[in-house]
Amino acid sequence: MTKPVHIDDSSFDEAVIKSKIPVLVDFWAPWCGPCKAVAPILEELSQDYCEKMAFTKLNVDEGPQTASKYGISAIPTLLIFKNGEPVQSIVGYKPKPELKKVIDEII
Repeated sequence: MTKPVHIDDSSFDEAVIKSKIPVLVDFWAPWCGPCKAVAPILEELSQDYCEKMAFTKLNVDEGPQTASKYGISAIPTLLIFKNGEPVQSIVGYKPKPELKKVIDEII
């Protein structure tokens, strides 16, 4: 069972930039209601796409440098990286079908 991997500023490059497959980074915080709402959807998607995409979570309180580097001003923000570059940004809560559509367009 694959779940989104928790990363921080120090593990970001290894987990995201150097990944051979696309990576979805969930910028979140434990005090954020919409972040909690989207978490189970991301867990389901990480199962559905375990061969094609990696799923990670970065707590903005623990990874402020990375959040700042990518201009994260609202959470949840989902950034999808491909070949080490951000290719898609999704801000706020989105239902599973909408997230699947975005992922399918990228992979």
